Amino acid sequence: MDVRRSEYCVIACAEAWREAGEILASPMGLIPSVGARLARLTFAPDLLLTDGEAMLVRPDGTTEGWLPYRQHLALVSGGRRHVMMGASQIDRYGNQNISCVGDWARPKRQLLGVRGAPINTLNNPTSYWIPRHSRRVFVEKVDMVCGVGYDRVAEHPGTARFHRIPRVVSDLGVFDFATPDRSMRLASLHPGVSVEQVREATGFELTVPDEVPSTREPTPDELRLIREVIDPADTRLREVSS
Repeated sequence: MDVRRSEYCVIACAEAWREAGEILASPMGLIPSVGARLARLTFAPDLLLTDGEAMLVRPDGTTEGWLPYRQHLALVSGGRRHVMMGASQIDRYGNQNISCVGDWARPKRQLLGVRGAPINTLNNPTSYWIPRHSRRVFVEKVDMVCGVGYDRVAEHPGTARFHRIPRVVSDLGVFDFATPDRSMRLASLHPGVSVEQVREATGFELTVPDEVPSTREPTPDELRLIREVIDPADTRLREVSS
């Protein structure tokens, strides 16, 4: 199969919701959205999808139910959601920054703001999607903590009960925190990417196993769903080109 890099990224994002059960998927970004819809159509049939406003929707966009904002917040605070957020910066322990670059009192760049990142990371599983893997994003220490990482949680163990960062997906590979100190580990490489490329694009020392598997290929049916049903306009190429 002639599989594009963007389609490996879709598969890597979809796997975040494998057999998730009846929880709300909150993908942020084109490729995570395609991934969540693919998961719903294949190996996570009970997954709930939202239009981002007030409705639950099917993978084809038709309305499935009503999701008022108060109920959305109840799902978030009760842990019945897995969100895949973006990150302007992320460090080796999974601390995420979407607020500002530089000193928060006099930032060089003002970004989105903290938004819902703290409650996301402390109340329900939070993964991350980063379409451009670089040292500007994968940094030694974030300028401001928005999403809470494993080192911060270790300092305040009372916050750790529901804290979990299942995966970080970039255009180069998949990363997790399955290490003794909960620092970032290279879990898989997208085909065509080398360990050296990942290390060069990362601003901290990654844990790299002796053998790094490749991100799995989409099945022929998954590839058909991506290209013909979910994203026939190839919007995924806006985030990751071939």
